[in-house]
Amino acid sequence: MSYPPPLYDGDSGEISATIRPGTAAPDLVYPNGNRVTYLATGGTTGDLFGLYKWDFSEAVSGPGAHFHRTIAESFYILTGEVSVYNGRAWVKAAPGDFLHVPPGGLHGFRNESGAEASMLLHFAPGAPREAYFEGLDRLARGEEWTPEEYDRFMAEHDNFWTD
Repeated sequence: MSYPPPLYDGDSGEISATIRPGTAAPDLVYPNGNRVTYLATGGTTGDLFGLYKWDFSEAVSGPGAHFHRTIAESFYILTGEVSVYNGRAWVKAAPGDFLHVPPGGLHGFRNESGAEASMLLHFAPGAPREAYFEGLDRLARGEEWTPEEYDRFMAEHDNFWTD
């Protein structure tokens, strides 16, 4: 069989689609102006994937090189210029550019352009990245964590830094 095993066994389909208007407010706004919109969370996709829109402000920001053990991550640039780390070098990505990172793949992303940019972030399977994004927001707002709390938070959210 060329397809994965069925996830639905009904005979006639069901009404279960969801829509989020493009005009909906972002779910999270960081102090530097970056915004995250939760388009499809693991909780809403049966843990199949998570899809998020990341809107960068003009502030320089973004994570350095890291990897995940349990999830693949993909990036699709919508607007502006985003630097992405492909495990070898930082590459400037433009609208329409796509980067896929399998589990264990070194990667990073950041806005260094001084202008706004946006991208889609896709995680598979659908890990609960919302709690990770919200923890980063607490840190950005000055919540103090011990080094042990920080390390535990990163490990809990499958983030392993390399620099």
